[in-house]
Amino acid sequence: MVSDELWSLIEPLLPAPLPKQAEGRPRVPDRQALCGILFVLHTGIQWECLPQELGFGSGMTCWRRLAAWNDAGVWDQLHLVLLRKLRVAKKLDWSRAVIDSSHVRAGSAGPQSGPSPVDRARPGSKHHLIVDGQGIPLAVSLTGGNRNDVTQLMPLLNKIPPVAGLVGRPRRRPDTLLADRGYDHDEYRRLVRATGVKPMIARRGVPHGSGLGVYRWVVERTIAWLHGFRWLRLRRERRDDIHEAFLGLATCLITHRHVPRLC
Repeated sequence: MVSDELWSLIEPLLPAPLPKQAEGRPRVPDRQALCGILFVLHTGIQWECLPQELGFGSGMTCWRRLAAWNDAGVWDQLHLVLLRKLRVAKKLDWSRAVIDSSHVRAGSAGPQSGPSPVDRARPGSKHHLIVDGQGIPLAVSLTGGNRNDVTQLMPLLNKIPPVAGLVGRPRRRPDTLLADRGYDHDEYRRLVRATGVKPMIARRGVPHGSGLGVYRWVVERTIAWLHGFRWLRLRRERRDDIHEAFLGLATCLITHRHVPRLC
């Protein structure tokens, strides 16, 4: 499940394993543990149901490895490496960026969850995503289901990493930011404009048909790709860092799909 090309990018980013404190079974290799993590991400099964005959180690081993790698910032580093490859090939579309969010139900209340206004106040979370003009993910974040979309506009815009790869300073700002009516607020338009980005946000109270849908559909497609990973269709983990780890890993996988196609 982990190609040699992808593993060659991930392996240098993994933290060195700590020395064993006691004798016991040999340590499960990192590549096999990553295969187990991807198996859970794709299928959505519980950790304890990870088939042992696949040789990926136990579900708890894969869970610990995912948490440790997330704490070390592996997925953020990998995402930046992939974006740099795309920028070197001049395949990132900085002419516009598109922002949107999606709601997922949470199995139980926990950090970064809240009573969802679209699901009878049941616990839920939101995936906030910003993509370039082609739908390549630039940044992603997790909040409670009761958070207004517009409150995450600036945090997500500022979360775009500085992408190097060409002569000059690393780039982290698109020319234009597109958003739907959920982000309609003049104060946030001023904040976006102050960063040097032109806001193009649909306004409430006007006839439907802003024309932005011609360009905004790419973020909806990328959200559909995210929810193609069954684990992300429902927030199963009470711990928000584990769900964010899966969200970051899925973002890297989606970005990696574009590298061989565009580069």
